Amino acid sequence: MDTDTVKTNFPLLVPMVGTLGLVFDSLDDKIAVMRLPDQKQFHNHVAGPHAGAMFSLAESASGALVLVNFGDRMADATPLAVEATIKYKKLAMGEVVATAVMSRPASDVLAELDAGERPEFDVNITLTTADGTVTGEMVIKWTLKPNKQ
Repeated sequence: MDTDTVKTNFPLLVPMVGTLGLVFDSLDDKIAVMRLPDQKQFHNHVAGPHAGAMFSLAESASGALVLVNFGDRMADATPLAVEATIKYKKLAMGEVVATAVMSRPASDVLAELDAGERPEFDVNITLTTADGTVTGEMVIKWTLKPNKQ
């Protein structure tokens, strides 16, 4: 699926993206970079971004990357997050940026799907503050669940 289509339609497909005001910094088939602007309504008890908002930011960046790589195969398979692990490494304050990258080539995942398998793959996400300080890391395991014909 082309990146402009994903960028334009993502808040419609995933309403939480619009609710949180998430913004794309960049998106292609290798990397998705999204940011959570600093918004008081999404702060926690120490005036930083709430952990749930940061989780949603990271998951959204990974989902956008998955759509770019596999969105044109939605007639064949549905992408689903299977598992997520997040590590909050340092207190985040202000704007937060999520950078998502595929753990392996999309062509390998599609080869498994085309062979009749249900592929699983990881997307690795780094959370940073605007100045580049790493505040968290997340890994989301995705699958392409074949659609019943």
